[in-house]
Amino acid sequence: MRFVGRSAPLARFDALLARVAHDGTGVMLAVRGRRQVGKSRLLTEFVTRSGTGHVYFTAVKSAGAAQQLDTFAREARGAIPAIPDADSLFAVAAGSWTEVFTRLRLAAAAGPLVVVLDEFPWACESTPTLEGELQNAWDRHLQHLPILVVLVGSDVTTMERLTHHDRPLYGRAREEVVQPFNPAETSAALGGDTSAWQAFDAHLVTGGYPKLVDELARAGSVRAYVERGCSDENEDLVVVAQRSLDAEFPAEAQARQVLSAIGGHEVGHATFSSVVGLLGDGLGASSVALTRALKVLADQKGVIAIDTPVGQGASGRLRRYRITDPYLRWWFRFIAPQLANIARGRGDVAVRAFEAGWPAWRGVAIEPIVREAVLRLAPSTPALATVDRVGAWWNRDQSVEVDLVAANSGQVAAIGTIKWRARTRLTAAEVGDLAAARSTIPAAGAARLVGVCPAGVATGAGADVTFDAADLLAAWPG
Repeated sequence: MRFVGRSAPLARFDALLARVAHDGTGVMLAVRGRRQVGKSRLLTEFVTRSGTGHVYFTAVKSAGAAQQLDTFAREARGAIPAIPDADSLFAVAAGSWTEVFTRLRLAAAAGPLVVVLDEFPWACESTPTLEGELQNAWDRHLQHLPILVVLVGSDVTTMERLTHHDRPLYGRAREEVVQPFNPAETSAALGGDTSAWQAFDAHLVTGGYPKLVDELARAGSVRAYVERGCSDENEDLVVVAQRSLDAEFPAEAQARQVLSAIGGHEVGHATFSSVVGLLGDGLGASSVALTRALKVLADQKGVIAIDTPVGQGASGRLRRYRITDPYLRWWFRFIAPQLANIARGRGDVAVRAFEAGWPAWRGVAIEPIVREAVLRLAPSTPALATVDRVGAWWNRDQSVEVDLVAANSGQVAAIGTIKWRARTRLTAAEVGDLAAARSTIPAAGAARLVGVCPAGVATGAGADVTFDAADLLAAWPG
């Protein structure tokens, strides 16, 4: 797979390495992200482009300490470009990680170098004292030398804890979270013939996970990719989500239940009462347990987003819940309920369920992505230049819902409607319905009207600002 995107993290890594070389002092970086998000590929690209001597070590799950140290020595000798004196310093494997860090100290004395310890939590499993050994080596020597040490892990929970105040590396490591591709990067990875409409479809299904995007590109279309992915329970489309959940929630069945209840909605938004209804007695005292679970999932894990109407505080009662990761949201809706069918060779049942539910689900699932795009585009859009928040609005009985509300300092600058369709333009009647909503939304009497439709907006429809799919895709760097 060719390398695309990632300009922002690459620029940050380059800046850190430049600082290391200029100041002659060390920097430690802790990089985390879900499995298959592209961490290793990103860092491989970084060390290759940098032209700096490096070691890229990947720990082996369940391997003993001696095997890990032997692997490190082999990687040190084989790297191109190699660290100074690699052949002599690592002619034989070190007897401990403390000895590894001593040898790296000698290499760093000759010039800047990069050391990547990938799957760092697995190395710590085989050597429980590794964090402490690294801390001692860092405090005594490495931080005073031109070395960039990068700790990488897919065990998100472990990597998050790595820099907590009660851990040896507290206050020593900067943090970097690698996210999936943004929609523009997804489009670039799919190839030059992909339309913006197709790119957004692909992003909703793959979530921007590079491996999934690459597989979709090979399949040729979302429909073909889903058919292939549902043909076997071991296909990546099925198992990547399961592995991510296993890594983040290894023993938390309650979290899985809540995510399933939120993600399983056919169309629309999950509310507190609807989630309680779907859980039934699954959480015991459902309301109390759900409140606790949602706090963990939203505040600590960031897996769940809590949406409230623009103008209402985060603690307001009109809250809605959604899974933030587009792929996980799609997976819980279309794959999780079909796991049994896929396992027994009836992927065709899963594909039919996808085809039946996809059009309506897509129209709602795209809304958070559209709102983010509009917020990104606001500074370069005169009618939205002062906007600092873009969300939605709805009233208590759901009789009035507005897909897009752009506001600043309590004033509503614009309201919009999102009609996610490829062939039929936004009509004057639909813009008229939007205009009528201005009288219902507080502080929206003078709001501009925004029309979002991939097919475009009909001539004379009356929208003040319009965006099609290509406009939205341009909101992200490619």
